[in-house]
Amino acid sequence: MADDDRDDQKEYRWETGYEKTWEAIKDDEDGLLDGAIADIIQKAKRQRQAQKTKQNRLGMMRHLFIILDCSESMSVPDLKPTRLRCTIKLLEQFIEEFFDQNPISQMGIIALKAKRAEKITELTGTSRVHLKALEGLANVPLTSEPSLQNGLDLALKTLKVVPSHASREIVIVMGSLTTCDPVDINLTIDELKKEGIRCSVISLSAEIHIARYLTQQTRGTFGAVLDDAHFRDQLMSQVDPPPAAKTQHNSLIRMGFPHTKNEVEGKDAPLSMCMCHIENLEEPSELCTTGHHCPQCNSKYCELPVECQSCGLTLVSAPHLARSYHHLFPVPNFEEIPFDSLPKASSDRGGTGTGTTECYACMKLFVPVADKTVFKCGFCKQFFCLDCDIFIHDTLHACVGCNTIPGVDGLVYQQSSKSVSDSHHQAQAHDLHPGTSKQRGQFSI
Repeated sequence: MADDDRDDQKEYRWETGYEKTWEAIKDDEDGLLDGAIADIIQKAKRQRQAQKTKQNRLGMMRHLFIILDCSESMSVPDLKPTRLRCTIKLLEQFIEEFFDQNPISQMGIIALKAKRAEKITELTGTSRVHLKALEGLANVPLTSEPSLQNGLDLALKTLKVVPSHASREIVIVMGSLTTCDPVDINLTIDELKKEGIRCSVISLSAEIHIARYLTQQTRGTFGAVLDDAHFRDQLMSQVDPPPAAKTQHNSLIRMGFPHTKNEVEGKDAPLSMCMCHIENLEEPSELCTTGHHCPQCNSKYCELPVECQSCGLTLVSAPHLARSYHHLFPVPNFEEIPFDSLPKASSDRGGTGTGTTECYACMKLFVPVADKTVFKCGFCKQFFCLDCDIFIHDTLHACVGCNTIPGVDGLVYQQSSKSVSDSHHQAQAHDLHPGTSKQRGQFSI
């Protein structure tokens, strides 16, 4: 028994985070614990939503590099099972969410190994490529120290040639407290600042002065994780597009809607090879009849979005633009209403919302203990529970009441159009303004 006590004392403080958790829970006014637990859960869910601010000018076409530390420090087991495996697991979720919310963006991965930087994947808009590359990093040997400067220089060489209308970003996941650089890293930081490349750092150990300085100079964000849940929140905060940098120029970008040739005059489409795999040795192209054909040069591709290798036209689909467009018109934050202030009278669905006892979206009855605070839309005046509020703002991106009650949707459209009318006439590239094109299947943004 005494040996067990000595073993417990040898544990690190961050490894004993679940000790005496009851000290953080306090009784409510009625002497119950349910209300206190509900408050903790509610505050955690609302924290990310409250940090979001409405931006009229955003970098919608994003080019992002993830720099992953693969040094000896990533073998520390404070994040289970190890820092590296926990990071890879969370990065897989981040990549899926990133391309779901930013379908016309591109991403690349750089690994810091043994004081060197290695580009694992090039900038591409296909999540499958990055997920497969992360699987290979799970068994990489973790030795020596990382070189932050080499990783930044490698990302800088690629992002330098990216068009100026696109947002250029770097997200660094750093586990080491040191960096072994060949020359002065301040020269690289000055170059990143000059090019307008936004750098953000997520530290798995503690705050590092040079990392904090890097984020301050490039207008990025810095965070030191507490546990795996906080680590996930730090990563997911990079999903939403950041405010556009001052160095971004306004320009019209030609894009094309590809078409499919499943049938030609009643016959099956001819067999052909896709351009995206024709030079890929690992996944060679196969003859098939399906695919997306460029409206300008008729080249075939198996996935969208993609930049045509023959004519350089960006090929997208309508859902891709729709998912990018909602960032410009986010649903306004709902007003928090205490449960005791709710109108007592019950209103019919589709009414004016003079009173309610249930959530308008899921029809769940409001309970005083679990629903101490409900949320009211400023346009349709309907009330929602916490879960529906989070779902509307993070996933649906449209208010249920405003889109189902007749007449309210027009009011929302007029208000949104008025708030962004000044920014629309500037023809910003990242605002996805529809344009005109003489060629069929093309448009400009």
